[in-house]
Amino acid sequence: MKPPHILLIVGGGIAAYKACELIRLIRKAGMTVRCVLTDGGAQFITPMTLAALSENEVFTTLWDLKNETEMGHIQLSREADLIVVCPATADLLAKMAAGISDSLATTVLLATDTPVLAVPAMNVRMWQHAATQRNVAQLRGDGVTVVDPDDGAMACGEYGPGRLPEPVAIMGEIEATLALPSRMHPGQTLPLSGKRVLITAGPTHEPIDPVRFIANRSSGRQGFAIAEAAAAMGADVQLIAGPVHLSTPPGVKRTDVETAREMAAAVDAALPADIAIMVAAVADWRTADAADQKIKKTGGALPVLHLAENPDILAGLARDARRPALLVGFAAETENVIDHARAKLARKGCDWIVANDVSGDVMGGTENAVHIVTAQGVESWSNLPKDQVARRLMEKIADAVR
Repeated sequence: MKPPHILLIVGGGIAAYKACELIRLIRKAGMTVRCVLTDGGAQFITPMTLAALSENEVFTTLWDLKNETEMGHIQLSREADLIVVCPATADLLAKMAAGISDSLATTVLLATDTPVLAVPAMNVRMWQHAATQRNVAQLRGDGVTVVDPDDGAMACGEYGPGRLPEPVAIMGEIEATLALPSRMHPGQTLPLSGKRVLITAGPTHEPIDPVRFIANRSSGRQGFAIAEAAAAMGADVQLIAGPVHLSTPPGVKRTDVETAREMAAAVDAALPADIAIMVAAVADWRTADAADQKIKKTGGALPVLHLAENPDILAGLARDARRPALLVGFAAETENVIDHARAKLARKGCDWIVANDVSGDVMGGTENAVHIVTAQGVESWSNLPKDQVARRLMEKIADAVR
């Protein structure tokens, strides 16, 4: 079998230096790679460096007489199995979203029907700007796989989301993207075609008074990634999301809720489903009587909160006459992770528990290490980006329901 061929487009940012290590990993995995180096990227690394590492010619301009006589930009756009844009700057993302073709890189991207993986890297404020988030949402809607950047220190001295993931994580995204069902031959059926998948994600907010609430650190990223992976595999996906600031994945139907009781009602309304994956970190308790007005400091005794138990959505779904054929729960633990997950599996009556240790910065972070706990045993996965966890989990689920 012919090894996969990667076309790597290197954008203009300080993170461009990581493209050199990425090329080494691509070659080590037995793939071939060609590079398109943008004018901005050439301010940080040279064509000679990329040529030496890739052992292939490096392309830099749309106005190369020989290559363009042979329609080189069309050939580049079609011969690759995957186009990787790394780093994908704010400028490149904007041009991709708008369909601008004013350089070799953007012309290749507009002329291709090959899958595209974009790995953004930029200043935190640029990443969080509404225009960038709008462009990312547009690209995802167009079928481009956009990897969320890491949190971390940046060359500009600021800290936050916008840092390019490490090359080994990007390599994992490349391998996962090459394995997506979207790369199947025409006429083949996607693994979850005709299946209805119900997913919950994010935290719930339980009001104390009009300005305060009980919550947790869940970001919703893992649940949204699972929803995106399920839709890519052909499923009809209903996502019920707590209060999060995430774009709806392409092809996913979304319902927004705030409290555990609202989430339970939305789950009930979404049934029946073939598969249910309860990722949401639902608050176990709420205040028995939320105050109508803001509770004021009086200088006297501290206010006392009387708690009431929230509905157990997972256990209730397991007892429902419309119970999905495969019911998967999640368990966020801080100690004795597998033991607690086994106990939860028996107590809740579900089929699988996906357990993880959230004693560090996992809850709300971009990576996850999980244990799949079933009646048959435990399968443990090492730390991976949440997108990769989602794809592996959905592949396992697809195999289970065939």
